[in-house]
Amino acid sequence: MSNRSVATDRPVRRLGFGQQLGRWDVKLSPYLYVSPFFILFAVTGLFPLLYTAYVSVHEWSLIGGEGDFVGLENFAFTLQNPIFWTALRNTVSIFLLSTVPQLVLAITIAAVLDTNLRAKTFWRMGVLVPYVLTPVAVSLVFSFMFADRLGIINNLIESVGLPPVAWHSDAFASHIAIATMVNFRWTGYNALILLAAMQAVPRDYHEAAMIDGANAVRRFFSITIPSLRPTIIFVVITSTIGGLQIFDEPTLYDQYGRGGNDKQWLTITMLIQNTGWRENGNFGRAAAIAWLLFLIILLIGLINLAITRSISGTGVPRSRRVRKAVSR
Repeated sequence: MSNRSVATDRPVRRLGFGQQLGRWDVKLSPYLYVSPFFILFAVTGLFPLLYTAYVSVHEWSLIGGEGDFVGLENFAFTLQNPIFWTALRNTVSIFLLSTVPQLVLAITIAAVLDTNLRAKTFWRMGVLVPYVLTPVAVSLVFSFMFADRLGIINNLIESVGLPPVAWHSDAFASHIAIATMVNFRWTGYNALILLAAMQAVPRDYHEAAMIDGANAVRRFFSITIPSLRPTIIFVVITSTIGGLQIFDEPTLYDQYGRGGNDKQWLTITMLIQNTGWRENGNFGRAAAIAWLLFLIILLIGLINLAITRSISGTGVPRSRRVRKAVSR
């Protein structure tokens, strides 16, 4: 009998259930480990987003429920509503007044915490305390501080001979006050993120620069800041998303929560709540505003990403940055 006939007559080996289960475990376990995130995202993120899109093209009220299909009528009404553009102006203004100073302060605080301070752990935990506080408590305290009458800030201003500031009736002043609340809560959080990135920068670069005579300021701007570009991109994008969705601070800035008598600090998220729950309960128009806010956040996020990536792409390699720093 030939070898070929012997090979064909050999019975096919079947894997046992335990061996088959082991093979399935190797193939499927990576997907099972990451599946909770995608399931949670689908339930709490993707489904509400798609359902809001469905509601936005219908006439949907709080009492009557789903109504007729109206297409883009809710979007057209929103874009023609001057209150929407006022809310958008207020949101962008508060976002800029909070994000830009917040990033500068966070980098400065992270640089200070990266030095040889005594009780490093105490100071690093201390900058995170405002983030732990509830937004309600922070907003109530700051609303009293920025009160038009008998407020701490106005008392300090009047003590130096300056006229008091109308923190609630003036639009720009109210934006500064609300942005101050946001900066108080989030600056320490972003500082710790930037501090972790600073500590990941190789110390050899700083030591080489110190040996060749580069001072601390030159090392900071030529070595530290360029090395933080990926982290700065992350902080800018997350601050953009959170800043354009600001709700707690402007809502609790006064006792009514309507954005002021003249809508001087009304934000888009507050407008969504007012449209959906307070003003006749028009869920269709509220959903349209929510989708417009989503598109605005997506657009600004892409612009931020493109700008920061272009800035990062123009940077020179680290070795060249070190040589440039130590040569000056």
